[in-house]
Amino acid sequence: MISVTLENLCKTYGQTVAVDGVTLEAPKGGLTFLLGPSGCGKTTILRMIAGFLEPSAGVIRFGDRDVTSLSAEKRDCGMVFQSYALWPHMTVAQNVAFGLEVRKVPTAEMRKRVGEALEMVRMGTYAERKPNQLSGGQQQRVALARAIVYRPDVLLLDEPLSNLDAKLRLEMRGEIRRIVDDLRVTAIYVTHDQKESLSLADKMVVLRDGRIEQVGGPRELYERPCNRFVAEFLGETNFLAATIDVAAHGSISSSPRLVKTSAGILETTTASDRSTSASLVASVRPESLRMHPEHSVAADRPALRGVVAESTYLGEVAQHRVDCKGTQIKVFELNPRHLSRRGEPVALTVDADQVVMLDR
Repeated sequence: MISVTLENLCKTYGQTVAVDGVTLEAPKGGLTFLLGPSGCGKTTILRMIAGFLEPSAGVIRFGDRDVTSLSAEKRDCGMVFQSYALWPHMTVAQNVAFGLEVRKVPTAEMRKRVGEALEMVRMGTYAERKPNQLSGGQQQRVALARAIVYRPDVLLLDEPLSNLDAKLRLEMRGEIRRIVDDLRVTAIYVTHDQKESLSLADKMVVLRDGRIEQVGGPRELYERPCNRFVAEFLGETNFLAATIDVAAHGSISSSPRLVKTSAGILETTTASDRSTSASLVASVRPESLRMHPEHSVAADRPALRGVVAESTYLGEVAQHRVDCKGTQIKVFELNPRHLSRRGEPVALTVDADQVVMLDR
């Protein structure tokens, strides 16, 4: 296994900067996700790693080997494309074998490797079919088999599940995780789908306008985003203009501090280094809020109080909009017992560690 390291990687097209000084390491044997909105530079980075694009500046290393100037065929990368890119006139087995033929692998060894790759993606019984005889999920498995058949050091995946329906995406997520773990290959995965990255990644890299915004594990980025962009990109959240009041329980750095917002008073443990005069934003995820009948929460307890203005029942969850002094708060209620709670006076409470203070 090898790591992939990027050092101050840049790509420009005339006056347009597509990738601007990206430095990161994809750890050996791990699944690293590059994610961000369209145009953020994630696919450009992937194509430079693969050798399909030449960097304008910077260094790409596979382990200790500088591959910045190497052609794509000399980098030992397997690539899974968004469009699958299967040859329609070839059988499944012939598609998978194509890269081995280019590398002039002996016939007996080629057949063995093709068979192993197809079995790994659970497509062994489809070897003689043509791509147009397969479902989208099956075609994706063939594309994955073709990428891993020559046992690459690095596996690159460019939005591989974007053309599949929701059920197939869930199924293929698990398959990709299993294959990466079985092969012990270093994988880099490009997506704009937050659920894919949160459910699969060992390491996440959030990009915006060609630059890295934040790097970390899924839970770290979701629960402790570094700014509003990351918080909002990774899932729904409530942003409340806020100021820190005073320490609620002494001067210990881990003690909760009171947060004044336009919707009410909350507590936070994420603002130990913040000034009481700082102009901040509190990020509160809808699923972290608990909804109670208003009278059941003591008047002096930190809470947001309001009236349910709208309820949308979705089966396993209900999405509510609560009007708190003119501020609209989104609340997700798991396993709801009522189809609608519209018009109900409620108090919203949240654990102090789930109120994340960010700069405005």
